[in-house]
Amino acid sequence: QVQLVESGGGSVQAGGSLRLSCTASGDINMRDCLNWFRQSPGKEREGIAAIGSDGTKTYANSVKGRFTISKDDAKNTLYLQMNSLTPWDTAMYYCALGTWSNAYDGRCIRPITTWGQGTQVTVSS
Repeated sequence: QVQLVESGGGSVQAGGSLRLSCTASGDINMRDCLNWFRQSPGKEREGIAAIGSDGTKTYANSVKGRFTISKDDAKNTLYLQMNSLTPWDTAMYYCALGTWSNAYDGRCIRPITTWGQGTQVTVSS
């Protein structure tokens, strides 16, 4: 059984930066598709950044150029570097594990199998 634990959320002023981490434990294959999502109150969960099994990194238009997804296979950890944050980025951020899959437009193509519990990011103006 795989568990995902996010950390690094918090409160920051507009223009600031945060780095989220997601550490995986259990029987995990870091070559499976890895994904970051976010959800604001009243909105649907949005896939924002993903690393496909072929190593390709893709982003939603809403974060392209500001957020960077990366991973450290040796540490079983996924990261999301977030720069130039705006109040529109305020949300609960979730990491997620898919299966062997490519990624497109910030999402793994195949369904997600495991979710983290989420970490809150709040950006004030």
